[in-house]
Amino acid sequence: MDADHGSWLQGAKAIWSIKMGQELKKNGAISVTLFLIIFIISALIAISWVDISIFPGASSQKALITSAESPNSTQKNNGYSLNCSTDQNTTQTCPKTYPTRHEPDYSSSSSEACPEYFRWIYQDLEPWRKSNGISKDLVESGKSVADIRIVVVNGRVYMEKYRSVFGTRDVFTVWGILQLLRLYPVKLPDLDLMFGCGDRPVIRKRDYRGVNAGKAPPMFHYCGDESSLDLVFPDWSFWGWPEINIKPWESLIEELEEGNNRTKWVEREPYAYWKGNSRLSKTRRDLMKCNLTDKQDSNARLYTLAWNQESRKGFKHTNLAGQCVHRYKIYVEGVAWSVSEKYILACDSMTLLVNPRYYDFFTRSLIPTVHYWPISQNDKCRSVKFAVDWGNSHPAKAQEIGKEGSKFIQEELQIEHVYDYMFHLLNEYAKLLKYKPTVPPEAVEICSDTMACKAKGLDRDFMTQSMVKNPSNKRACTMPPPYNVSDLQAFLERKANLIEKVKMWEATGNFSGFQF
Repeated sequence: MDADHGSWLQGAKAIWSIKMGQELKKNGAISVTLFLIIFIISALIAISWVDISIFPGASSQKALITSAESPNSTQKNNGYSLNCSTDQNTTQTCPKTYPTRHEPDYSSSSSEACPEYFRWIYQDLEPWRKSNGISKDLVESGKSVADIRIVVVNGRVYMEKYRSVFGTRDVFTVWGILQLLRLYPVKLPDLDLMFGCGDRPVIRKRDYRGVNAGKAPPMFHYCGDESSLDLVFPDWSFWGWPEINIKPWESLIEELEEGNNRTKWVEREPYAYWKGNSRLSKTRRDLMKCNLTDKQDSNARLYTLAWNQESRKGFKHTNLAGQCVHRYKIYVEGVAWSVSEKYILACDSMTLLVNPRYYDFFTRSLIPTVHYWPISQNDKCRSVKFAVDWGNSHPAKAQEIGKEGSKFIQEELQIEHVYDYMFHLLNEYAKLLKYKPTVPPEAVEICSDTMACKAKGLDRDFMTQSMVKNPSNKRACTMPPPYNVSDLQAFLERKANLIEKVKMWEATGNFSGFQF
């Protein structure tokens, strides 16, 4: 009992003594008994042993606090909260116990179907399915190119870090996995993951042919391409990118939708807009040649982001929701795939997508002339000019393409679907493990408390904003079936044919008779 509670009880005792004497004289034993009951309840409320909210008309604030302070309870809808140590000399630790069961009532809701892009999970895992699974030796053979290792054993998470990572990519990637385990407690099996946090994929197909066939280490990463075997996984920015002041996805996607509503498509600038770090790749440097000059107008308005200058200012002038003011927005890769793709697609503007080499976990299901307009890699300026001229001549169709791209992001890429993609990918991956994961000797246990309690500034703010507050009372979405060979071939051919059709159309320079 602390000093405040002790002082209160001493004062209450004196008052009670006076009242007791008065009541004995006045009403006898019944009044004394009633007063004694009231006194005891008041004392217990004062020292937080009784929740005041159980009384009619009382504030529910205490009830909320009590619920939030019990993160390990297995009861339905019992909220999580951070349990940060107030002692600066004490090392923050993870809770000693984790939920051992979570049994929400599923009777009132049925599981919705997952978006179509979930089918790529089967494709990405196919090499290890063909080679009869994943051994511990195979996983550990990826150490030389992995940045971190994440192991989940009995619901607890451990991390081993092999090398420095740019910015907070590893931090918010791990944070996202921790939140997944809070959303679906005791629903994930034990796991052993190698993770690459760089820009480019690291497991090349060409290195695992012939005598090395079937020996590729499974490597989780943010993107892949046709020449790699990396397992694509949602990138760190879904939980926030503090270095450039990009908020967690759940709040940012709402701001982007509000930004769309500020300026109607027909009232937007009739040009193609791009802003970014133009020094990252040759393709971006080539794009900058399409900018407006006194000798050319390719319908493009392109701006180089002064990274160091913006960094000093906290990236306060790069508000994404405020950039939806042009009818067309350009996506172009940097060193590899860029996290900007989802922000550009979400803008209601028709996205002009410079034909990419890399993909992330959802972009393989985007369809040219439906969700975006393909731009030639080798003739960007003419391709951009053609696309903008066509769109300004056919505003209804251009606006429709912009809306479809934005609709895909707003509906198919909700944070619930991001978590469900992680959930299904990790479950399918675990089915291929031929061993029971154990905690590596050098690994350190991590949890939301150890990460967020010691974080500062925007790191702490974004972790708090993106923290899962309650376990889900819904099932994860239902996986679609894997592609069969003919369906996948037909889908890929459809995309390729649409891109070729646009190229032929550009070559003629006449779009008057073109039909989708």
